[in-house]
Amino acid sequence: MGIPSFFSWLVGKYPKIVGTIIDVYSASSSEDEEEEKEEKEEEEGEEEEVEEEDDDEEDEDEEEEIIYDNLYLDMNEIIHKCFRLNNGLVYNWFFAYLDRLFRMVRPRRLLYLAVDGVAPMSKMTKLQQRYFKTAKYRADSEAEAILLTEIFRAQGKEVMPRDTYELQNPVVKMPGTEFMEKISAALEYFIHERLNTDPEWKDIKVILSDANVPGEGEHKIMSFIRAQRSMENYDPNTRHCLHGHDADLIMLALASHEVHISILREFDNPNGRIPARFYQFVDIWVLREYLELEMKTPGCKQDTERLIDDFIFICFLTGNDFIPRIPSLEINEFAVDLLIEVYKTTFNKMGGYMVNTDKIKDKYGVYLEVTRLEKFFHELSLCEEKILLKRYELQEKLLHKIQGEAAVNEWAKGEDRGEKKTSFAQHFFYPVETSLERDSDDVVRENTRELWRTVSDIFCNKDDLFKNGACKQDKIRPGWKSRFYREKLGAETSKEVGRLQTEMVQKYLEGLCWMLQCYFSEVPSWTWCYPFYYAPFASDFKCLSRFNISFTMDKPLRPFDQLMAVLPPQKNVLSCALPKCYSKLMGCEESKIQMSYPTEFEIDPDGKRFLSQGIAKLPFIDKELLLSATKMVEKDLTEDEMARNNARQERIFLRNSQSLANTAAFVATISDNAQKKLWIDTSEIGGWFSPDEKEVQSSALRKNKVQHAWSWIRDPDMTVSAMFFNPEAVKPISRLLDNVIVPDKPTFGRGRCGTRTRVQGQGRRMSPTDQRPSGGRARRRRREKSTSSPGRGGWDGGEEAPPLLPPIHSRSGRAAMGEVPRVCKWRRAEAAGSTAVMSGQEEAAAAAR
Repeated sequence: MGIPSFFSWLVGKYPKIVGTIIDVYSASSSEDEEEEKEEKEEEEGEEEEVEEEDDDEEDEDEEEEIIYDNLYLDMNEIIHKCFRLNNGLVYNWFFAYLDRLFRMVRPRRLLYLAVDGVAPMSKMTKLQQRYFKTAKYRADSEAEAILLTEIFRAQGKEVMPRDTYELQNPVVKMPGTEFMEKISAALEYFIHERLNTDPEWKDIKVILSDANVPGEGEHKIMSFIRAQRSMENYDPNTRHCLHGHDADLIMLALASHEVHISILREFDNPNGRIPARFYQFVDIWVLREYLELEMKTPGCKQDTERLIDDFIFICFLTGNDFIPRIPSLEINEFAVDLLIEVYKTTFNKMGGYMVNTDKIKDKYGVYLEVTRLEKFFHELSLCEEKILLKRYELQEKLLHKIQGEAAVNEWAKGEDRGEKKTSFAQHFFYPVETSLERDSDDVVRENTRELWRTVSDIFCNKDDLFKNGACKQDKIRPGWKSRFYREKLGAETSKEVGRLQTEMVQKYLEGLCWMLQCYFSEVPSWTWCYPFYYAPFASDFKCLSRFNISFTMDKPLRPFDQLMAVLPPQKNVLSCALPKCYSKLMGCEESKIQMSYPTEFEIDPDGKRFLSQGIAKLPFIDKELLLSATKMVEKDLTEDEMARNNARQERIFLRNSQSLANTAAFVATISDNAQKKLWIDTSEIGGWFSPDEKEVQSSALRKNKVQHAWSWIRDPDMTVSAMFFNPEAVKPISRLLDNVIVPDKPTFGRGRCGTRTRVQGQGRRMSPTDQRPSGGRARRRRREKSTSSPGRGGWDGGEEAPPLLPPIHSRSGRAAMGEVPRVCKWRRAEAAGSTAVMSGQEEAAAAAR
């Protein structure tokens, strides 16, 4: 879910943080002879380029490799992308996608696979909102489709029955379901197969954190990185690459205070003109340089690390996965720009930084300076009414524009409503002659597409509150705040309004402290959640020092308990996710929790244009009531269901030729004492190894378990595995580590690389600051003078830029976010200064042009 629109704002504000990478491995990897030929051509081309660079110093084109040591995959995005249809090839697509990412990054040491486990209860409230609204929309659309189907058939138009695939239901991809158990088995098979057969994996250590390990994928990844940073033998120049589409990854990467982190994302192009093989790298060290310049107050000596911590904190106010955003702050209304300006304006008045992560472990919340935060909110509140007024004016203009366009469209269709109705009716008819001339199957398919387009149009119009005239905004007339508490929260008197304001501010302050601990340390409480649908206004944050903030550390819920907490009561949802004994609790009149699963509920648009963006007024999760009800039916679970409902530990897999394999093999021999752990502390990994309670042998992976005709794991199996435990909770290090090599800051006019391409070649050309030995193939980046245009608040590569851009550049300077080079397969595109791959169809189209 992440922070809505944050990445778009970030790229618009700081365009140089992003570079586009072209995945040349999307072509067939079986063309070995052609690859060898192209490698030689690349080598010859590189030699020619080096000679040209030596001849002309001004046009020097230095190449710098970025060599990644560790690759971390947030698996849920990949799972949702690969598993959409009940197709026998989906597991092949899944494995191919993982191979594709591995070959693009080529990590040298570690691959970390993190699947979302049980989430904190504060995240469950957001999941509950999403799943209930989705189920309601699907039920309504199915009912509308049944009605339209009858109309179509009465008109002689046959339609196909709708195919329903289990994998189309997002709830099957939650912890505890049979599908996620199959995914865990599939990942185990994939790891064993690659470690046994792929030479590029022989030195790779693989950690699998499946859906039964509590925590969200991105938070498990960052917990591992934070724990490794605390180790005595940790290499501070370890280069990390994270793959994921969630904007939370950017915040978590900043919070780690690691310099050498990049985030790999698929190119997010709403126009769909860029093929799927295009990816983006977001370089955190570049973003750090931007923030260092952006956040500093003139005339003040400030610590960059603490400025970054404060930036992360103020971004919480614009949206997050755990508590509502402040009403006056919307990212697409430049809320982050406003917060940065307010922060810089009030920094001296506040007396310093708002967040002190050196004290993040303090149980009384002293890591948040509430007196300074109160001054910050006071300054922000001065803009609050102006923001709401401006928002209202913009909405009115947009509303009048939409209504005007609707009137023009209605006039164009017919001057009277009778003619309009006739036109609408004709929308459902095809001439009989045309239907008879066509193939009957084609006609039925076209009728079916028309039916679902009609259903989609109907619900899009219902969802758009501007078009149907249902949008209301009442936060501008005098007395808007008291009306808000009266109408939204039911406060009748001024005394009740004051009590609600105090309670909401206290709980919201708790939420901010909870998120700080979650982002910089660990989850302080798995069952804490914000108990209101709305956030308080900025002007309500007063006398904050009177509140005492503390959390009680507890255990996460079990997978089935989370499913019970977030799923709606529709049978088609429950049948593919929950055991029958659990799902009966939702509909049984004698159940204690039956009232927690309404089929009809209010959705408050809360000033949004689209109803789907509104707030569903659902009962909040009652943990005690839920656990007492589920405990009564646990005895009815089968053995397999009990296994799916239990928490597990992360597991590490190695090839037996690795130096740590002997350690893992030794650990496996002490299975008679499963509590015994062996401490490991090397420059590559540190933590505890313990006997693997789920050691996978060749006979343990059954074909019928994963429903796929995979080949058996090779015999003998050359992999060993053990349970892996992070080091015990340590104090987070909120600074750069000693001996870290920070990338050089650029000189005047240096821009950002437009395109990175996997280049086939022998050996590596190391960056001047890299002290590690060379060998193997790696990612290469080009740096040149940039001619790209600045983004909002950005700097043009052709002007005298401040020292915040890395020494990475593009010949054209236009490929980063816009034009895609058109070249034939494996040939260098001189115009764009990059390498790309085109399919046969693309080559033919290019030749035709």
